[in-house]
Amino acid sequence: MAKFVKWAAILLAAFLLLLAGVAVALQHWVRTDDFRARVEQQASAALGVPLRFGRLSVDLWPLPAVAADDVVLQTRPALSVGRVEARPEWSGLLARRLEIATLVVRKAVLPQAGIAALATAMQKRDKAAPKRVAPAAPEEGPSVVAFPRRALLDDITWIDEKGQRLTVHAEADLGEDGMLERASFRILQGRFAGTQGSIERKGEQWPLRVDIGGGRIVGKLYLTAGKAAGTQVLHGQFNTDNVEVSALTAPSKVLSGKLQAQTSLRSEFREIGHVADTMNTQTRFTVRDALVDGIDLQKAVQTVGLSRGGTTRLDTLAGQVTTQGKAVHLSNLVATSGSLSASGNVSIAASKALSGRVNVDLASTGGALGVPLVVGGTLDEPSVMLTRGAMVGAAVGTLIVPGAGTAAGATAGDKIGETLRGIFGK
Repeated sequence: MAKFVKWAAILLAAFLLLLAGVAVALQHWVRTDDFRARVEQQASAALGVPLRFGRLSVDLWPLPAVAADDVVLQTRPALSVGRVEARPEWSGLLARRLEIATLVVRKAVLPQAGIAALATAMQKRDKAAPKRVAPAAPEEGPSVVAFPRRALLDDITWIDEKGQRLTVHAEADLGEDGMLERASFRILQGRFAGTQGSIERKGEQWPLRVDIGGGRIVGKLYLTAGKAAGTQVLHGQFNTDNVEVSALTAPSKVLSGKLQAQTSLRSEFREIGHVADTMNTQTRFTVRDALVDGIDLQKAVQTVGLSRGGTTRLDTLAGQVTTQGKAVHLSNLVATSGSLSASGNVSIAASKALSGRVNVDLASTGGALGVPLVVGGTLDEPSVMLTRGAMVGAAVGTLIVPGAGTAAGATAGDKIGETLRGIFGK
């Protein structure tokens, strides 16, 4: 028995030495310039954009992994990654399946313009590639699982079209069926710094929680089959509780105050990348102790003219928000603050341009007359002014009865303008 144990130990030691020798030889091979150049060439052809590696390596500690350092995709601007590690699933290799157990990405800088350039380059590559006839039967060979079972994103910086940076740390795990099992994130730097959230699968739903702006957003997501073949539908319901509005719109601070809201969303899609483009949401909201920066509604009413700059304090601001893709429409807006009350509808285009109308009442005018204002400008620089009909009416009212006649004339003039537009068109 002692002799058997001795020989088993010798064989095990020999195997470990052989394995270490193979690892050293493999490590030396993948670090050669020739091997790196071949990998760069094949990866560049697959992506349609030149790709450069600083170094390739095969690591055995703390876990076996294939790694690439100083990866640069030469888009304009460039996409860079400090280190990428792919850790294979060894049980899958025995079954001739190439599965990535864990993908680790560290210190990446990803400009939005560079991501768009990469997508364009890949589309051009696909169009230029000759069409191939699919084989009648699947070829023999190892199968590849595209998505890793676990992903770790450490110190990933995204740069938007305005040059604003957002640095995040995130982790995600997929289940055996390829669906998201759990995920979490923390925003380390940028406009939403301090925000963190998590989501975890429970049956056919995904409860989530996000802590942001001193409050929280809680809700559930559902995924079902769509009516059209090959489509899926993402549903969701959320409650927003005591969240500072400016934390959601940072760096813009046009509106501040504590937000309470109930939101439902729906997106029917074929590819996961189209979820945001096809998403529709509906929200009922109330903002308490609101401050609107960039517009002074009371001054706009009192002067009956164009108003840029200033602020408007409101006790409450309530209404409904409907979105489709990047377009936003605010309806049934109702605002109150002491002697001032306002109502109206405003749309926000994908370009952040504002359009709409707001009717404002002031107690100083008797509370019976609403002065109609047109909302314009952009989300960052809003403006309000009288409608064309109201301008004419205000001028006439000022001549007849200075002061009170101005507001009355503005109201009457707007109604006349609406009538004439109905008769003669725009």
